[in-house]
Amino acid sequence: MKFEELKLAYGYPLQLQTTSLTGQPERFSCRLIGCLPGRSILLSVPKQGGKLVKFRPGQKIVVRLMVDNGIGIFASIVEIQTQDPYPLLHLSYPESVTFKGIRNATRVAVREKINVTNTGKELKPTATGFISDISISGARIELTDDVAEISDTLELRAQIDIRGIKQELVLVGIIRSRVDPTDNMDDGALVSYGLEFIEQSDAQRLVFYAYVFNQMALQEHSIS
Repeated sequence: MKFEELKLAYGYPLQLQTTSLTGQPERFSCRLIGCLPGRSILLSVPKQGGKLVKFRPGQKIVVRLMVDNGIGIFASIVEIQTQDPYPLLHLSYPESVTFKGIRNATRVAVREKINVTNTGKELKPTATGFISDISISGARIELTDDVAEISDTLELRAQIDIRGIKQELVLVGIIRSRVDPTDNMDDGALVSYGLEFIEQSDAQRLVFYAYVFNQMALQEHSIS
């Protein structure tokens, strides 16, 4: 697949992987700023500890991005890092992008606090709880109150942190299953729902993909 065929919007989240001087992999989050097909890709310069990460010309980088139901991966080389008028990272244009599909059933274990509203009920009952696992197609949530039944629509809101960037995650899903009681009653979770996500706006989808992708990267890093 050609990079331009992805038709990514400017601001799209990407992940960079480099090798440190000790030989350990390092991962950084950034965003697509622009590109000149066949010539160069422009990215925002990631930060670490509040400071801009410094890259050297000729440094090899692996770039990952989440698209639709999979992950795109390509290798690139740092051409130059500029400071003025804005910090930019110029990478060589990739010859191709390798696409790795993700099965809908693939889930990432998380524990993200959420506020939930049942938008399908007239009184719109609410509850608190947490997401226990998530994928690009759905999630399992555990709540302190029984506020819904199968086929109801829930809105989930969470304050998340993606590599130091604070965002509000908004998800809407239809309940496909429920378990009562849960395995986490000591934490106040009385009921567990299995959700299938429905359509999101482009802005919401970008935040969601960045969140899931980051959680997958963290899990992969902990295993390696």
